[in-house]
Amino acid sequence: MDRTVVAYVIYLVVSIALTVWVARTLSRNGRIFLADVLKGDEKLADAVNHLLVVGFYLVNLGFVALYLSGDETIEDTRGVFEALSTKLGVVLLVLGAMHLGNVYVLNRFRRRGIMEREQLPPVAPQGWTAPSAGA
Repeated sequence: MDRTVVAYVIYLVVSIALTVWVARTLSRNGRIFLADVLKGDEKLADAVNHLLVVGFYLVNLGFVALYLSGDETIEDTRGVFEALSTKLGVVLLVLGAMHLGNVYVLNRFRRRGIMEREQLPPVAPQGWTAPSAGA
């Protein structure tokens, strides 16, 4: 088998495995944030979480597929390792950026939900006072 094909197969297997692992981690832990933001609405939290995971898969697997092809033919075993390290390094950086982007978005949702809850008075008003005549 051609070394270039071997490098492609290894690249695809490792990239897809990493993408699935990161997506599952985001899904499992992001659901907690979403449930908090959505005030305990579990069904809505699950739906939003699923949509975020699908988007994550589409973007990352699309990038992995686009980045698969290379211009050079791999001649030796050293070339396989060099090509894999470059391709997997870029995929890891993209996965990390997507992960940080997801965490940032979830944190923004959570902070907005906390701010909305803080705007409500903790106790209902006891009465109403008319403004003074001098003011």
